[in-house]
Formats: sequence, C-alpha cells, structure tokens
Amino acid sequence: MNHFIEEGEAYILKTYNRFPVVLDHGEGVCLYDTDGKEYLDFGAGIAVFALGYGNKPYNDALKTQIDKLIHTSNLYYNVPSIEAAKKIVEASKMKKVFFTNSGTEAIEGALKVARKYGYRKDPNKEYEFIAMNQSFHGRSQGALSVTGNEKYQEGFVPKEFRAVFAEFNNLEDVASKITDRTCGIICEVVQGEGGIYPADPEFLKGLRKLCDEKDLLLIFDEIQCGMGRCGSMFAHDLYGVKPDVLTLAKALGCGVPVGAFVVGEKADGILVPGDHGTTYGGNPLAGAAVNAVFEQFESLDLVSHVQEIGSYLWEKLEGLKEEFDFITAHRGKGLMQGLEFSPEKPVGEIVTKALSNGLILISAGNNVLRFVPPLVIENEHVDLMAERLRASF
Repeated sequence: MNHFIEEGEAYILKTYNRFPVVLDHGEGVCLYDTDGKEYLDFGAGIAVFALGYGNKPYNDALKTQIDKLIHTSNLYYNVPSIEAAKKIVEASKMKKVFFTNSGTEAIEGALKVARKYGYRKDPNKEYEFIAMNQSFHGRSQGALSVTGNEKYQEGFVPKEFRAVFAEFNNLEDVASKITDRTCGIICEVVQGEGGIYPADPEFLKGLRKLCDEKDLLLIFDEIQCGMGRCGSMFAHDLYGVKPDVLTLAKALGCGVPVGAFVVGEKADGILVPGDHGTTYGGNPLAGAAVNAVFEQFESLDLVSHVQEIGSYLWEKLEGLKEEFDFITAHRGKGLMQGLEFSPEKPVGEIVTKALSNGLILISAGNNVLRFVPPLVIENEHVDLMAERLRASF
C-alpha cells in the first residue's frame, strides 16, 4: 500500500491531507483497502454513496449504458437524461432541470439564474446575494463568494465580490440586509460543513415570505442534505417550503459525477439558449445513473428506511452523548447527524483513531463528528459503529 501512497504524493497535486489508506473495493456498507482491511463506512464518500457498494441493479444499469452510449453533447437529445429530468421534476414538483457535473456547478448555475432574474427587472444594477454565515456551497469562485467562511475565501475571492452574509436561523438579520441590489437568498436546508445545523421551520417559512414580498429568488442548497438523507426525498419537504431554485448532487448519481439545478415556476424561462452550457452535463451515462438511483429509491423504499434507521441512529448517538461528558451537543435529521465535542477531545484525532479501528467517519464545522452513512445501513451497522466509536474515544 505504501508504494501507491508514494506515487500519489509524487503525481497528484497536493490539495488534500489524505489519510494513509488506499481504498480498493466495496461491498454493502463496507470498504476494503489494498491490504484487505475492512472499514465500516459512515462517510459514504461525503454523503454520496447512498445505495452502498455493489448494488446490482444500479451497476447493471451503468454497464448497459456504457455498452450503448456514454456521451454525445447537449447539441442533441438523449433518452436517459430526458427520463432523469422527468423523475426529478415529478419528485420535486418543480418545473425544469439543468444537469451539471458537480454540486459546485449546480450552485454556479443557480446563481446565474438569480442574477439574470434581477437583470431582467433592471439591467443597470449590480446585483448581490444574501448568504448564510458558516455555509458551504463549493470551491469555485462563484460558489465561494456565497460560502460563509473566510478560510475558504481568503486568497481567492476579493471582499467586494462576496455576498452579504447573515446569521443562519436569524430571520431578522436576513431581513435587515435586503436592499434594492439583492437578487436572491441562498441557504442550505441543513448546514453540512458548518457543523450539521438544521434550519428552523420559522426561518425557512420567513425566507419564503421575504422573497415573495421583495420579488427575490430563494435558492435551497440540498447537495448534501437532499436525496432522501434527511428522511424525505428533499429536505425542504419536511418544512413545507418550496424554493425557486433547488441544487442537487452527491447522492443524485451515487458516485457518477452528476449534479443539477432545478427551477420552479418563478424562475422558469429566465435562462434562454446561449445563457448557460456544459460539455458533459446530462450525458447518457449520467442520466442512466440518475434513473437507476431513483428506481432504487422506489424499490427499496429508502425514504421510509431512512426515517426508521435515522431514529435508531439518533437514539444511539444520544446514548453516547449521555455516556461521555466531552460530547457537548447532538444535532441533525435522518441520516445526517453530528456530535459536537469539547476542545479537549479533538475530532480530528477521533477520526484518525476510528479509521485504525475500521470505522470511516468525517468531521464538520468546529469539532463536530459527522454521520452520513449509506442510506441502506441497518440497525446492526449502527450498533457496530457505536462499538468502534466508543473504542476510539
């Protein structure tokens, strides 16, 4: 395994401090390294691999499509992407879909929709967004401009290009920052990187009301919290609040790089031919992946499963919180939960120790341990996770 790591360090641009593990294959909810060691996966490739590893119908659908047609370009129609778009529209009860290659690109498209919406009202204004502190929307410059964390922005996004930032779950603060230059408000329904913070129902309903009153576009980022993870197909369904633009990725393709932004009635028709494009987005392989994911969600009744297993995970993590006084908080929804630790128990060290104990976990925010496993986990996997985590403490 060490020679692979050495070659990776020699040839791959070092923008990550990777763990000294070379993953080779997966089965069910476990991963295996090149030495054959097993790891229980409670990170799911950062909330991506919802179906677990070796899901045969999903794999077979991709293999069939590979043998048939992988790519054409968006100068032509293709059946898999049309079918995938229909599934997303019907599930979200919105209007139209634009396929991207990643969540970051979905955010970029959503921002363009909102800017164009403002421009059509008055082309003489320089429009801006209201975004949330401690949010995370991606690593490109546009996505970073609405990411409420200076450590990601410094050196890349000049202050004059950044959004106006407000306090998450503080409607009064958001309202106080709306001006005649505001074209949209963007927020995660559940903040992920910021530390697993769900939105308050009153906050999301208030944002919807503000956007209606001020004629702004409301953008919900569900790249991590969407696609069943929180116990509904889309996290905003739990709140009864519809956005004007919805961004998706991660579990949308379960490993195949695909994202999307979805527009509702208010934003439909804002982008016209020539306004936006992508070479790979929505190609036949990506469309086949999205279709297979939706079909598996239905056949496995994954949303109901997440509700059931999410409750069991909540009870288990609450038990750990009561058992160890260095666990200071527990937050989340469904299979997107987090434990916050006191400073004397650094989460980075827990993640490293857990890895050595055969448990994959990831961190979030300020000393928060994030639990975003494949959505197909069972109670026995939650029990095993708790056992290995307790040993790691």
